[in-house]
Amino acid sequence: MADLRTLVGKLGYREVRTLLNSGNVVFTVPRGIRGAHHRRIEAAVLETTGVSCRITVMPAAELAGIVRDNPLAAVADNPSRMLVAILADAASAELVRPLLAQDWAPDALALGRRAAYLWCATGLLESPLADRLSRLLGDRVTTRNWATMQKLNALAGGGGATPDPTS
Repeated sequence: MADLRTLVGKLGYREVRTLLNSGNVVFTVPRGIRGAHHRRIEAAVLETTGVSCRITVMPAAELAGIVRDNPLAAVADNPSRMLVAILADAASAELVRPLLAQDWAPDALALGRRAAYLWCATGLLESPLADRLSRLLGDRVTTRNWATMQKLNALAGGGGATPDPTS
């Protein structure tokens, strides 16, 4: 994670912080840096490590909205069994939409503007819903459990306008 912090900092981002060993970075974008931040970071990771990966970047306010608007909050009584799937684009949401009509009990699925929310009652690894979503979306989604989402939101200022988390 120290290498990741250094890499993001060398790209000119400020206040670079990481969350444990989660692969998540929170940073501030200076006024002079424009363009697709995820592409800049993807290219730097590839150049530095030889690893090609997909990066998701979102403003802190959007992260705060995803946390605030969790439609399954009343159902999910264990944060390690609550999964938030950050969708890459609107087309990904359309792929998820048909899953809403299926009965996943005891699991549950809800769809927000940028995220799918999965309650995996018996655990993430045992969940047919989590497995189906992963197979359906592949690298068009990045998932974090609810505890990680809350920690990222807190690290990003709980919805402040400046920092951007990346995963």
